[in-house]
Amino acid sequence: MGIQSRRERERAERHRLIIDTARQLAETEGWDAVTVRKLADRIEYSQPVLYSHFAGKRAIVTAVAEDGIGVLAATMRRARESAATDAEALDAVTRAYSDFATDQPALYDAIFAMPTDLAFGPGAPESLQAAFGELIAVFGPLAGDADVETFTETCWSALHGLVTLERDGRLRPGHREQRLEILRNSLRRTRDPSGQPR
Repeated sequence: MGIQSRRERERAERHRLIIDTARQLAETEGWDAVTVRKLADRIEYSQPVLYSHFAGKRAIVTAVAEDGIGVLAATMRRARESAATDAEALDAVTRAYSDFATDQPALYDAIFAMPTDLAFGPGAPESLQAAFGELIAVFGPLAGDADVETFTETCWSALHGLVTLERDGRLRPGHREQRLEILRNSLRRTRDPSGQPR
């Protein structure tokens, strides 16, 4: 029993090492630099050992993405919980999301730009559900008569679009907060001053 549990622990540690090394390599050199061969050299294991953990690069990116979405969910939760009102939560979460994309580009790309095997929607991994739950928590109160999940997906798409265009140098630098405020104000206008849907 002791030998078996030690082997399982070593396998889990090696699995984690592969994921962490892939993320570090992507952060320093970009995702194009992440190959099974380079990872094997970095962690000093043979390529067959890596293939015993992951079928290939896509599976490794999927593991990094799943970790990353967990980090994003926790980041948004902290931002939301630090706010005293729904309006402050909307401000805090949209800003935290935008900052995450800028500060954690390798993770953001793994989640949203790289090919992965992550399934969004029904049956999604717990980390994805947690992240979407945080978005629902801030966008949902503004949904009015709209389906809350569809409304949240639409708001998320707008936020993701702003973030992606800025990261890709397609928007003027220095106007991030103004753009986020325009988005937030547009969403707030979906309700009248009494808080009822228009």
